[in-house]
Amino acid sequence: MASGGSAIRGSRVGAGPMGEQDHGYHADRIAISYWDALGNETVRHFAANVPDEEIPETIDCPTSGLPAGRDKANPPEVAKLEPYKTHLAYVKERRTEEEAEQLLEEALQQLRARRGTAAK
Repeated sequence: MASGGSAIRGSRVGAGPMGEQDHGYHADRIAISYWDALGNETVRHFAANVPDEEIPETIDCPTSGLPAGRDKANPPEVAKLEPYKTHLAYVKERRTEEEAEQLLEEALQQLRARRGTAAK
């Protein structure tokens, strides 16, 4: 059984040598480690010529979602997490009980007027 292809499987006809020289210039970079409150480490790479003040002090950890800082011994504190509020909770913050009763009564009057069941 004769094959009519290249001696190296998977290579294309006319493919040149593969290597770093064919892929352009590789910029120097630095690795910065960040730690969250759970001890998770995240490494971010930055160009070596980036000024230190442009490198962020904190990031969001992709593993835990917590803030992560550059100081392993003193990671950033978790901001106070507020519980999820329902729409009703937000409405109750804006309205007093009396205002709620008044609005409900007005809405019921409008509904009764549309249906023709309003008390006369």
